[in-house]
Amino acid sequence: MASEKSINRKKEEVSNLAKQMKEAKLILLTDYRGINVADVTGLRTELRNIGAEYKVIKNNITKRALAECGVEGLDEQLEGPTAVIMTNEDYLEPTKVIYNFTKNNDYYKIKGGVIDGKVMTADEIITIAKLPSRQELLSMLAGGLLANISKLAIALDQVRVQKEQA
Repeated sequence: MASEKSINRKKEEVSNLAKQMKEAKLILLTDYRGINVADVTGLRTELRNIGAEYKVIKNNITKRALAECGVEGLDEQLEGPTAVIMTNEDYLEPTKVIYNFTKNNDYYKIKGGVIDGKVMTADEIITIAKLPSRQELLSMLAGGLLANISKLAIALDQVRVQKEQA
């Protein structure tokens, strides 16, 4: 039987994790089987640089913390080794980092997660990860506007040339 001190420590761990999860914009659950220490260290560093946190937490503690947050529907994903990625900032960049990591590591899989309070399947998260980033979208918009302005300038110049010839 677990001691009362041990139980209280685990309750505190659950409540601290639940507090982090309530504030998080992204909670991503991944299966980390088949990766070595060097790969996971590199992944942690990359995630830390964009404001995300990578933790390996016991499934039971994660289940209890999610339940305390009112998140349901992820119990099936909390089977086997599970890493939890959380961020309070933009959720798109960490999702892209994890997706790219799964492409390079056959056994590393996205199980599911929570984005802005909505429970998402692995397929939905992968779809989001494939979307262009905000910067890419702004670049595409600027490029499209610039192309139209250039066409307008050329057309106006041609009108000027025709009037001068007449």
